[in-house]
Amino acid sequence: MFTLNKFYIDGAWVDPSATETMPVMNPASNSQIGVLSLGNGDDVNAAVAAAKKAFESFSKTSKAERLELLKRLLAVSKARQEDLAQAITTEMGAPISMSRASQADCAVGHLKGFIAALESSEERETLANGDILSREPIGVCGLITPWNWPINQIALKVIPALATGSTCVLKPSEHTPLSAQIYAEMVHEAGYPAGVFNLVFGDGPTVGSALSRHKDVAMMSFTGSTRAGILVTKDAADTVKRVTLELGGKSPNLVFADCDLETRVAESIAECFHNSGQSCNAPTRMLVESSCYDKVLEIAAEAGKAQAVGEPTQIGDHIGPLFDQIQYDRVQKLIQVGIDEGAKVLVGGLGKPEGLEDGWYVKPTIFADVTNEMRIAREEIFGPVLVIIPFDTEEEGIRLANDTDYGLAAYLQTGSLERAERVASQLRAGGIHINGQDAGYGSPFGGYKQSGNGREGGRFGLEDFQELKVRAPIKL
Repeated sequence: MFTLNKFYIDGAWVDPSATETMPVMNPASNSQIGVLSLGNGDDVNAAVAAAKKAFESFSKTSKAERLELLKRLLAVSKARQEDLAQAITTEMGAPISMSRASQADCAVGHLKGFIAALESSEERETLANGDILSREPIGVCGLITPWNWPINQIALKVIPALATGSTCVLKPSEHTPLSAQIYAEMVHEAGYPAGVFNLVFGDGPTVGSALSRHKDVAMMSFTGSTRAGILVTKDAADTVKRVTLELGGKSPNLVFADCDLETRVAESIAECFHNSGQSCNAPTRMLVESSCYDKVLEIAAEAGKAQAVGEPTQIGDHIGPLFDQIQYDRVQKLIQVGIDEGAKVLVGGLGKPEGLEDGWYVKPTIFADVTNEMRIAREEIFGPVLVIIPFDTEEEGIRLANDTDYGLAAYLQTGSLERAERVASQLRAGGIHINGQDAGYGSPFGGYKQSGNGREGGRFGLEDFQELKVRAPIKL
């Protein structure tokens, strides 16, 4: 049993002002593994004050100085990757192989992307009209991150703040504090000045809201549900601070008959179930050309039944449990909704897999004969649940793909280069994945519509943490 009862403020681990605590649970066993202290408004005030004071000097550092610090952080990140992987497996149930290859790797991959972006960036340039444009750090940044990809989102927010000369206060998910504490230790070991980075544990309504409303916070960067993102935006409105949001998704996956069906369908299902379906950009709506629909159902049924579910500490390509009981209950409710709506359960269904009754495991589930009007086709389920919808023409497929409140990602499977280019250009989403290809570290990540605003990663991720200043050339 571990106890996390300190916050990282002004370069030191300090006692919180509040006395409230909460249990930290292991989702694989539904057992308590620790106790976490929760902060309040006073803790936020102390962290923001430290960040504001540090900004006075850190904002004046040169790009070379900031690059040196980032490279020291990179060395520390590489050294502590296994610590991060073990923490993530413990606190949110990601299988250890996946934690190592994907979850913890983000600490290194995103940092390399930001270092490359900063090295090639120009913080001062002359515009075509002769005016001088400067890019300057925005100020104190409030950062709120989720539990499903804890280090991925911490890296995408903390690193650009540090890279641009801004300072920050991080409120990670209170449900995944182990990896967040390790990251704070990493920043400290890298040698960042006191107050540049601060960490306060707490819940959204208390610490998150206090951070969003704080008059000395210049920017809020939030990742989480669309509902919570709206609340952050409202809290931030009175002080007219910048708000960037990375929110939910219900990503379409268009499968055309001219693709390699056996490979593309099986890999699409594995992508949907990755991280137990707890990814905002998961391809959860498979839209299938009618001429190959029956064949796709056969392949999908075989792939879905083959998807292993198992204990997170075991090495392998299985998926683990859902994050907690609230998530489990939500997924079970929406599976029941799909059944009630008349969708065909092709694989899985209600309940837990046999032999995994203690943790929050669910059966990987595939629904067939779904229409895009059903709730299971429109709501983000956030579990290993796939819906399959037929379409007749390319135009209809594109219309169905775009018929969603979200626009984070879209997937496309085709054997035609011309079709790939034609369809991709019409999909209303921030990231397009064609035939299993993903964008690399350093590319911008973000979405259209209710999937948020702003972009994270690389050069465009840096720009969200900068202000633009323009002036005419000086004449004496």
